[in-house]
Amino acid sequence: MTEGKSQVYIAASRILWPGLFTGGLVGAGWAFASDAPLLWFNVVYLTIVALIAGFERLMPYEKQWLERDGETLNDIAHTLLSKGGVQIAAAIGASAPMAVATVLQPSLSSPLSIWPHAWPLALQVALGLTIAELGLYVAHRAAHEILSLWRFHALHHSVERLWVVNTGRFHIVDSLFKIALSQIPLYLMGAPLPVFLWIGAVTAFIGLLTHCNIDVTTGPLDWVFSTPRLHRWHHSKVLAEGNTNYGENLVLWDQIFGTYFNPARRPPADIGISGRVAEGFIGQLVQPFSAKGFRQILGRRKDRPVTIVSGKEQHSHSEVGR
Repeated sequence: MTEGKSQVYIAASRILWPGLFTGGLVGAGWAFASDAPLLWFNVVYLTIVALIAGFERLMPYEKQWLERDGETLNDIAHTLLSKGGVQIAAAIGASAPMAVATVLQPSLSSPLSIWPHAWPLALQVALGLTIAELGLYVAHRAAHEILSLWRFHALHHSVERLWVVNTGRFHIVDSLFKIALSQIPLYLMGAPLPVFLWIGAVTAFIGLLTHCNIDVTTGPLDWVFSTPRLHRWHHSKVLAEGNTNYGENLVLWDQIFGTYFNPARRPPADIGISGRVAEGFIGQLVQPFSAKGFRQILGRRKDRPVTIVSGKEQHSHSEVGR
């Protein structure tokens, strides 16, 4: 919060989010125009990571989130597998969707070929982002409302602090599901490679900023983008608060489908799930595939009764904390 802060601090809190996001996109444009676009994009990405990490120390939103949680190596390992690179070699992964598109898109012909190739690139990217965002929204919301998918997505919500390093803490199954629902429609419609690259860039930088532990003021941007404030509510343990703000980059679909949530009060600092994930990277990868691991993730004892209503399992806040 900026109460009692200097004018310089207040100005920085308002400028940082749009500044870092714009800087990342400008750098991405330069990288895409180079002879080695993915390599230079990774350099830009790592630069933004370093800047965010620095500002997290200078202007932390929650000071308690600066404390070590013992999960840093696991966070990095999941980022390496699911997103690509780590915050040290990170962008190989943040640019994983770009790499896939670079290889596959030129070799695939769309059965529909309905993409508006004559539009200016900026409008094509805006259209592609809106379509991809619908797939991301559906995948994300399904991961919260369907227990067989929540078992994988819970890994991301098991964090007890938000900071730049655990941006990519996703189970590989969770990541593949989101990539499929967001990218396949664009392939089918015949979207060109630059659209995939720019959507990847937007997703990479907003993802970093969404998880940042920086005291930023985003104001009206909260109505358009997935900002740190909105995502902090999404990590709430209270289901009515946590099962909201599913947008990855934009909150358009949250606005349309009634899952947008941004009350005036401060988002909770106590985040996580009531169940538990396994210790260690490999353990966290295999845990969702066993009945015992599933119960551990849900926080449910083997003998705990489950009420079935209209074909859906009903559970309390103590059983499934998002």
